[in-house]
Amino acid sequence: MANTKTPVLVGVGQVLQRTDDLDEAKEPLALMVDALRAAAEDAGCAALLTKATSVRVVRGIWKYSDPGRALAQTVGCPSAETAITPFGGNFVQAAVNRSCLDIQAGHHDIILITGGECGRSAARIKKAGLPFPWQDAPGKPDLEIGQEVGMAHPAEIARGIRAPIQMYPIFENALRYERGESIEAHRQRISELWASFSAVASKNPNAWIQDQKTAAEIADPNAAGNRAISFPYPMLMNSNSRVDMGAALILVNEQTATKLGIPREKWVYPHAGSDAHDHYFVSERDELAASPGIRLAGRRCLEMAGVSPGELAYQDVYSCFPSAVQVAAKELKLDTSKPLTVTGGLTFGGGPLNNYVMHGIARMAELLREAPGGKGLCTANGGFLTKHAFGVYSTQPPEVPFQHADLQAEVDALPKREVVIDHDGEVEIESYTVMYEGREPGMGHAACRLPDGRRTWANVTDRDTSAAMTREEFCGKTGRIDGAGTLTVAG
Repeated sequence: MANTKTPVLVGVGQVLQRTDDLDEAKEPLALMVDALRAAAEDAGCAALLTKATSVRVVRGIWKYSDPGRALAQTVGCPSAETAITPFGGNFVQAAVNRSCLDIQAGHHDIILITGGECGRSAARIKKAGLPFPWQDAPGKPDLEIGQEVGMAHPAEIARGIRAPIQMYPIFENALRYERGESIEAHRQRISELWASFSAVASKNPNAWIQDQKTAAEIADPNAAGNRAISFPYPMLMNSNSRVDMGAALILVNEQTATKLGIPREKWVYPHAGSDAHDHYFVSERDELAASPGIRLAGRRCLEMAGVSPGELAYQDVYSCFPSAVQVAAKELKLDTSKPLTVTGGLTFGGGPLNNYVMHGIARMAELLREAPGGKGLCTANGGFLTKHAFGVYSTQPPEVPFQHADLQAEVDALPKREVVIDHDGEVEIESYTVMYEGREPGMGHAACRLPDGRRTWANVTDRDTSAAMTREEFCGKTGRIDGAGTLTVAG
C-alpha cells in the first residue's frame, strides 16, 4: 500500500573511470558525486539530492574524515546528517539495513548511500612518484555505522599471517580436503566456477573486465597477467582492486516516492536484512571451511523474506576469492546451477574494496526491474570471512514491513577453539597455503591441530617442501613445530 513509511530503493548509480591521463582522473569523492547524480537521474528526480536528510558513506582507502559533509554541500543538501562506516565489505549491506530501519521508524525520508575507490589511479600516481592531488574532507561525521575491530590473533601475527591473500586460500584448501578432491580436480572446479563469474561480467555493462575468460585461462598461472599469488590462487582468482569505481543508492519511503512522482517501475523493495560476525579471530573458529555467521544470519534473512534458496531469481554472493563463494553457497544451500553473481564478482565485475556490494545491489535492482516479481539475495563479507550482512530485494512490496535480525548472540554462543602461539611438538596440518615469490613457491603457512584439538600456526621454510605442497595434498599430514613456528613435515 502506498503512502507509508515502507523503505524503497528508487535510484541506483554506478560510474567507472578508465582514463590513462592522471590530469583528467577524478578522485574518489568526485566519483561519489557522479554516482549520486546518476542515481537521482535513474530515479528521474533531481530533488532526491537536495531534499536528502542523511548522506552515508562507506569508508575507503582514502583520508577523507567526513566525506558525507563535502558530498552534501556539493549535491545541495548541506544540512543533512552525515555518516560513515568502518572498513569492511559487509558495511554496504549493513548500512542499507540500518537505513531501512531508520526510514521505517520515520527518522529520515530520503537517505543517500555512496562510496568510491580509485585503486587504479592511486597505483599510477604512486608509481609516478607524484603527490596525491585529492582534496581534504575535514570534520567528524554525525553518525558512525558499525565498529572498527581488530581481526588478527597474536598467533597469526607471530607467523606473519595478516592478509586476505594468505587466509582465504587456507580456507580454500580446507574446502578441498573436506570434499576429498585431488589437487587437479579442485583446480578445475574452482576455475570453472570463476569462469561462470566472468561470463556474467561479459554481459554486465558496468563490469570492469568484460572480456570473457575461460576456465583454462583462469587456471593457467603462466598466462599473461595471471601469475600465481598464493596456492591455489593465480591473479584471476583474486579480488581486483586496481579499479576506479563509484556507486550510489537512494532510499526513501513510499510516501516520499509517491509525492515526488518517482515511477513505480523504478521501485525496488528491501524485504529483509540481517547481520552477524563469526568469531573475530580465525584461530578461534571451530572449522576453517565453515561460517556459522553466514549460516545463521543468511538463512534467517531468507526466512524473513519468505523465500527459499531455490526460489531466488538472482543471487550475488560476495566473491573476493572462490573460497568465500563456496562457503556461503554451502552454508545457505544456494542453487549452484544458477549464477552466483549478478556483476561478475570482485575479480571481473571489479573490486573497489569495501564498496563492491553497492555495485552488486545496484545491478540487482536493474535486473529485478527488468523481470518484475522475483526476489534477489545480496550477501556481504568483511575481514577474513568474518563480518556478514544480507539483504533480499524485490519489485514486489513485502507482505510485512522490512524485517531485520541481528544473529550475533547465537553466533557468540558457539564454541571457540583454544589457540597456542609457540608450540613445540607434534601437530597435524589442518590447512595451508604457499606464497609465491615471482613464479616460484616461497614460504608456506599452515594451520595446525595439536593432539588435544587446540590450534596453532606454523611456517614452512624449506623450499622443496613448499613446492611439494602445491603439487600434492598436505592437509592431514603430520609434522613437528620447533617452538619458534617452523614446521617440518613428516615423510
